[in-house]
Amino acid sequence: MHVNRMKSVQTCSYGLSMAAESPTIQLNDGSKIPVVALGTGRGTSKGANIEEVRDAVLWAIEAGYRHIDTAAIYGDEPQVGQGLADAIAKGVVKREDVFVTTKIWNDKHHREQVVPELKESLKRLGLDYVDLYLIHFPVASKPDGSPDNVDYLETWQGMEDAKEQGLTKSIGISNFNVTQLDRLMANSKVKPAVNQIEVNPTLTQELLVSHCKKLGVAVMAYSPFGFLVTRKHHMAPSPRYDDPILRKMAEKYGKTTGQIVLRYLIDRGLIIIPKSTNKERIGQNIDIFDFKLTDEEIKVIGNYNKNVRVINPIAWKDYPNYPFERD
Repeated sequence: MHVNRMKSVQTCSYGLSMAAESPTIQLNDGSKIPVVALGTGRGTSKGANIEEVRDAVLWAIEAGYRHIDTAAIYGDEPQVGQGLADAIAKGVVKREDVFVTTKIWNDKHHREQVVPELKESLKRLGLDYVDLYLIHFPVASKPDGSPDNVDYLETWQGMEDAKEQGLTKSIGISNFNVTQLDRLMANSKVKPAVNQIEVNPTLTQELLVSHCKKLGVAVMAYSPFGFLVTRKHHMAPSPRYDDPILRKMAEKYGKTTGQIVLRYLIDRGLIIIPKSTNKERIGQNIDIFDFKLTDEEIKVIGNYNKNVRVINPIAWKDYPNYPFERD
């Protein structure tokens, strides 16, 4: 995939030195997507007031982020839109400078539901279009959360309708496995530009990432820190924030262990989605473009893989189109 660079600010308002440019990757439809997105929604900040998302979006844009990731199910699209509006009002960016991703939830998978649901998201965001619209899961459910047997190929037809109507520039998927991705690729007019999946040192997803790349589908990595910052410290699989190997790498590059993990994913060619509502940490999470890990360091971090998920909706295991392991 072709790599370009998007200009960003040199220094954050709180004094952290930032990389002069934020890289972008060209998607298979020609759009350019920044490789660092501010993640919002579930787990953005445990117990935090949802209004903090508005400030987080503004701070992120001031820090050089040009990509914000949200979803209908997160319930924070209004706050994301307000934060973007604040940044535009302050003259930090124009709308076209910021890449906005949102997602359709499982209970809106019928073709005729997709366009109206995206219009609702746009209304909440205060936008005329989004840059990327994703099917959040291949799993469909009824409004009460019970399973529904809607083929994701039908949902994808609705996604193609949304793109054709100019409501989104790009369309993609999230949490699709290899088999589901192949079936979609074989039965679509518009190929998915992105597959957003969990990737981190504990769940490296080598095969799925490689398969996506082979098909020209970019990979967005959610939960990029894995269990690095979990509160259940003693129960969590390694690596954690104080891991000695990661700390040694961090000392070598003058970074934090979190920055090392984010750089690991960037060096694998992934688009990362770190979440935070902490102003300083938001800046740290994009301050990762002044160093590069060696091939050996990338291999060492990959050896932490345990195929363990942070996000594991096992309650859906008997639903049609469940994409993950069932045990």
